[in-house]
Parts: sequence; C-alpha cells; structure tokens
Amino acid sequence: MQEILTQLPIRSKRPRENGLTMIMDKGLSLRQAEDFLSLNHEYTDIIKLGFGTSIITPKITNKIKLYKENGILVYAGGTLFETFAIRDQINDYKRYMNNIGLEMVEISDGCMSIHHDLKCEIITDFSKEFKVISEVGSKDTTVELSSENWLKWMQDELSAGSWKVIAEAREGGNTGVFDHDGGIKHEIINDITKQINKNDILWEAPQKDQQVWFINKFGADVNLGNISPNEVIPLECLRLGLRGDTFNNFLT
Repeated sequence: MQEILTQLPIRSKRPRENGLTMIMDKGLSLRQAEDFLSLNHEYTDIIKLGFGTSIITPKITNKIKLYKENGILVYAGGTLFETFAIRDQINDYKRYMNNIGLEMVEISDGCMSIHHDLKCEIITDFSKEFKVISEVGSKDTTVELSSENWLKWMQDELSAGSWKVIAEAREGGNTGVFDHDGGIKHEIINDITKQINKNDILWEAPQKDQQVWFINKFGADVNLGNISPNEVIPLECLRLGLRGDTFNNFLT
C-alpha cells in the first residue's frame, strides 16, 4: 500500500502485539465465517465468540479450526466463563475449551461478583494452560468504577498473567469507559493510560465515533475490540487515514 500512497502509518503484519482488531462473532455460520475471512483475515487479529454463542453454535469446532488456520486468535466471550464459574464448574469449562479447540480464554466478572483477589488467582491458574485476556468493568450501566479501581484492577490482572486487559464497553458501547449514551469518559481513560501502557489495554469500542476518538488520541496502533464483522475494513481505513474522520492524522 505504501508503494501507492505516501504518508501512511506503518501497520505491522500479523501476528502483532499492538494495533489489534478484535471482532465479535455472534453466531456466524461456517460459510459466513469463510466469506468473512476471504476479505478480512489480513486485518483481523482476534475473534471473540460472543457471550455464550459458542456452546450452542453448530460445527463450532470446525469454525474455531478455520479461524486458527488463518492465524487468528479465538476465544469465547467472558460471559460464558462466568456461567460456568457461578455454577462452580471452572474445571468443566477448561475441559469444554479443550474439547472444542480453544487455546485462549477471557476471564471476566461483568455479570457476577468475584472478589478481585480470587479473580487474579483464577487468571494465574488459567495462564498455565491458556493465553489469558481479562476484562475490567461491569455490564451493569449503573455501576461506576473510580479511576483508582480501574488502575489497580488492570495492573493486578496484568501481573497475575493476563496478556492484555480489556476495558469493558459491551457490544453497544454504552457502559464501562463510556456513558450510557456512548459518550467517552475522558478523565478515566487519561488516568488509566498515565500509568498503564496503552499497548496492554484492549478498548472495546463498537461505535465509529469511539474508534475515531481512540485513533486520534493513541494513533493507528491502538487495540480496539467488539468490532462488527462488516466494520473491519472501515476500521482499518480509519487507522490509515483513509476516511474523513482521520484524514489529516498522518499528513506531514
């Protein structure tokens, strides 16, 4: 691409550690997954099998294998972990993931209450067998976390063995680091990134305005998640300054 246009940000090739795009698969069929990959695999780093969809999706092992063969990390949404955890079936969850071919896990507490020290112990335990990505923030829009909580919990979870820590926003982008109407909580994000490396955080940002804000603030290689399958190429255009919202970002 740089051979055609100058003054574009350099995007590292997959597998990469920064500039990650995580898409949310909420029940694509195997054929839809194949179609998605034919166009988007180069720009997709991680696929989350949304909430509990993996446990009821036909041919899920085939779809996971397909994603992995295309060099994409894949894991089940943290809500599924919580449905097992609240039933005291964590070992059953490990067996389930092994049976369907998952090598990555999300540890979250967005729906249920887990003492944070116990959550960190679970992260450490899972990290011995799986690549762990953990999530901070509640799915309850009435729950407000202080900057101190965001910072401490993210730092603790990274220290416990999380590869990246997710900032909760749900699929609608209306909780966690966002207001109920999708507005950005600038102060909290500023406080977090003063002390935590932005490369260690994956921001759930399903709305375009949210994606634009993060790219404008942190650059093309910010980690963004909960992207719809049909928004992967539009997001990559935002990263590269190929849309009006980021048009001037990389011009010298």
